[in-house]
Amino acid sequence: MPSTGSASPTREAIRTAAARLFRDQGFARTTVRRIAADAGTDPALVIRHFKSKELLFLETMHLTIDDEPLLDVPLERLGERLAALLLDLDGAARGIFLALVRGSNEPQILDRLRRTHENVLLGPLRNRLSGPDADLRARLAAALAGGLLYALWVARDEGLLRTDRADLVARYGALLQDTLTPPR
Repeated sequence: MPSTGSASPTREAIRTAAARLFRDQGFARTTVRRIAADAGTDPALVIRHFKSKELLFLETMHLTIDDEPLLDVPLERLGERLAALLLDLDGAARGIFLALVRGSNEPQILDRLRRTHENVLLGPLRNRLSGPDADLRARLAAALAGGLLYALWVARDEGLLRTDRADLVARYGALLQDTLTPPR
């Protein structure tokens, strides 16, 4: 029976368990049975409450980035600020990013990943830029940003992981800035 008003304790236990498992193990390695076991419930209740593992994933995995720091610096410092913001993302953002990437072979999850890319990263960048090629520059900068996250979080590039944070911010920030700054 659907709850009226606030979510049921069982539904919340399922959401909590699923969010943790999806972040830690990814979409493919997380099973409905494991979610149910961690939530202390029956697998049938997981499906009853959320209809499918995919819909449960989509309900629990939301990547957000505080874009306020992108708005409070002059455009000529935006690349460095974006690099610092990416390096400062916490473990929850890392887990959600990885879960979205790992589950991207599922059409609904790929759609969420695309919308997240568009709304969380690309949109705030595009809003800061002007000129006829602003959209392209924002897309290229977003691709560079995603590449940094991939190198750090997916490939676990030891050379980058060992690099001094200030040096990495300065160097990667310069790459981003070159992309963000309109050509003369």
